[in-house]
Amino acid sequence: MATDARWIRWPAGQDHAQFGYGADYNPEQWPRETWAEDVRLMREAGVTIVTVGVFSWARLQLAPDTWDFAWLDEVMDLLHANGIAVDLATATASPPPWLTTLHPEILPVTADGVTLSPGSRQHWRPASPVFRRYALALVEAMAARYGEHPALAAWHVSNELGCHNVHDYSDDAAHAFRDWLRERYGTVAELNRAWGTAFWSQAYSDFAEVLPPRRAATHPNPTQQLDFKRFSSWVLQDYLRAERDVLRRLTPDVPVTTNFMLIGHNGMDYAAWADDVDFVANDHYRLVVERPEDDLSLAANLTSNLAEGRPWFLMEHATSAVNWAEINPVKSPADLLHDALVHVGHGADAVCYFQWRQSRAGAEKYHSAMVPHAGADTDTYRAVVQLGGLLRDLRQVVGSRRAPARVAIVVDWESWWAVELDSHPSSHVDYRREVLEWYGALLDAGVRVDVVPVRAELSGYDVVVAPLLYLMPGALAERLRAFVARGGHLVTTYFSGIVDTHDHVHLGGYPGALRDLLGIRVAEFMPLLADQQVELDNGTRGTLWSEPVEITDPAAKAVVCYASGLLAGRPAVTRCQQGSGSATYVSTRLGIEGIAALLPEILGPAGVDAEPTSADGKVETMVRTDGTTEYVFLANRTADAVEVPVGEERVLLGEVSARGGLALAPHGVGVLVRPA
Repeated sequence: MATDARWIRWPAGQDHAQFGYGADYNPEQWPRETWAEDVRLMREAGVTIVTVGVFSWARLQLAPDTWDFAWLDEVMDLLHANGIAVDLATATASPPPWLTTLHPEILPVTADGVTLSPGSRQHWRPASPVFRRYALALVEAMAARYGEHPALAAWHVSNELGCHNVHDYSDDAAHAFRDWLRERYGTVAELNRAWGTAFWSQAYSDFAEVLPPRRAATHPNPTQQLDFKRFSSWVLQDYLRAERDVLRRLTPDVPVTTNFMLIGHNGMDYAAWADDVDFVANDHYRLVVERPEDDLSLAANLTSNLAEGRPWFLMEHATSAVNWAEINPVKSPADLLHDALVHVGHGADAVCYFQWRQSRAGAEKYHSAMVPHAGADTDTYRAVVQLGGLLRDLRQVVGSRRAPARVAIVVDWESWWAVELDSHPSSHVDYRREVLEWYGALLDAGVRVDVVPVRAELSGYDVVVAPLLYLMPGALAERLRAFVARGGHLVTTYFSGIVDTHDHVHLGGYPGALRDLLGIRVAEFMPLLADQQVELDNGTRGTLWSEPVEITDPAAKAVVCYASGLLAGRPAVTRCQQGSGSATYVSTRLGIEGIAALLPEILGPAGVDAEPTSADGKVETMVRTDGTTEYVFLANRTADAVEVPVGEERVLLGEVSARGGLALAPHGVGVLVRPA
C-alpha cells in the first residue's frame, strides 16, 4: 500500500474517530418521498457513511451530450444535512444502453467467441479504448461537480472490478495482450522460449500472430493461459489506475479506493493492486460451504494483511440472505452481529452492507438489506440498529492496528491460477480449499494466524504454512531458504515447488526447487481417484494425492508414513531439520482432521501454543493494538454458549458471568481490553 495511505476524509462536523457504518445507497430506485424516510432511519441506526452512485450512469448521463446531476445534487445535500458522509462511486461499473447501442464494440467476448449482450452489468471490455474514453469522461464530470462537496469522504472507483468481465477474449483484448507480451518479453524469441512453443508446433514469428487463449481444438498452451490470467488482472489494474489518476488530479485531497473481493474471486491479484488505492476495501459474502465462519475470517484476515495492518473498509456484506446461490440461507440477527464484529476484530474500521433498502425490482430484489421489504419493524433492522450502537460503544478501537501473529499462511495468486490449469495430474486440486483447511485447523487448535500474500516479509513469523505453492521462481525459493536458515519453521504441501515463473518444470525430481530444502525427492505423482483414500500410520487418512517420497538428506525424517496401498511404509509427511529451523513436507491432502493431528509436530518445535482465550479452539482470538492498549476480540465459533476466563483484562463488550468470565452466546463476540 502507498506509504502516504489515507483513510476516510470525514466531513467537517463529523467525528473523525468513529467507525464507518452504512451501505450502498441507491436512491435512484425510489421516489423522492422515500429519501427523507431513509435518512431518518439511517440516523436511528447510527449510519455514518453510505456509498452512492454505483449503478447510476444511465441516470447521470442520459445521452452522450445530455447530463442530469440534479437528483444526485439533492441526495448529496440531504445526506450532508443529516450528518452522513458519502463514499461516492464513479458510476462506471455498468455502461448505459445508449453507449452499448452506439458502440457495441465495447461488449466483452467469451473464449468461445460469443459477444455478451447488455442487460446485466459489467458488460464492458477492460481493454476497450472506446469504453475507457467514455468512462473517464464521466469520472471527470463527477470529480468536477462533487470534488468540493462537503459530504464527499472518499471516491469509489467502479465496483467489484472484474467480477463478471475479468477474462475478455475480444480483439481489443488481443491487441492489448500483444502489447503486454512485448513489454514482458521484448522479443518473439524470448516469448517462444517462455511459452515452450517447440511443443505442438506453436512457434511464433511475430507478436501479431499471438491471440488470447480462445477455445481451441484441445488444451491451449499452459503458459499462454497463465500469462493471459496475469494480463487480465493487470489490464483491470491499469483501468483502476486510470480512474484513480483522474480523481487525484482533480481532487487530490480525497482518498480513492475500490472494492476487492477476497477470497471469493481469484481472477485479480489483489496483492499487486493494494498499492494503487489509498485504503484497502473488501466485499465478503458468506458462501454455502462447510465452515462459512472460517471462510469469512480468512477473507478478513487476508484483507488486513494486504492493508499491512492499517484500518480497512468492509465495503459490502449481507445482513441476511444473498440472491445468487441455488439456495440462499438467511442469517440470524446473532450472525449479523458476529460477521460484522469479526471483520472489525481483523482490523476493519468501516462496516457496510449491500444495500441500504431492499430493492423492489431487478436481479437483486431478493438480496437482503439493512431495511428489508417488510420495513423497519423487522428483526433484521433491529439488529442493524443494535450493531450501530455496538460500533459507537467500540469507538476507542478505531485507528488501532491488527497485531501480528506468530504463524502465517501464505497465499499466492499466481500459484492459485497455475495449479488449477488443465492437463495436470488431477483436476480436483482446489487451492482455496487447501488454504481454508489449514486455516480452519489452526483456528480449531486455538492458534492465532496471519494470512499473508506471498510477497509479504516472513522474517517476523515462527511458522509459515505455504500450501500448494506450485509456482516457484528462484527468488521465492531463496526467500524460503533464508526463512528456514534464520530459524523459521516452513510447512509446504504436495504440488509445491514444481515449476518456474513460466510454468516450466524444475527438472531432477519433485518438489523441484524445494528438494534440497526439504531433503526429499519424488519421482512421480500418484493422484488418488475421487473415492480413494490412503491410511496413514497416525490414524488419519489422506485423499486426492499421494507421492512415493524418498528421503535424501540425513537431516530429514519421516513424521507420518503411509499405512496402506502401494506406498505402505513410505513417508507421507517429512521434516528436514536445518539448524534451529525446519522444513516440513506434506505429500497428501490431510483435510482438517489430518492437519489437526499433525499440528503438534509443527507447532511444538516453534514453541507456538494456543491462545489462552481460545477455549480449546471454540473461540477465535483477534488482537488489535494502538501501541499502549490491546483490544482482544473473541468470537464464539460454535452454536453453544462458551465462557472465557478473564484475568486483569477489562470487558469492553460482552456479558460477565457469575464466575467472572466473559460469557459468549452462540456465535457471540466479546471484546477485552488490556495493556499492550
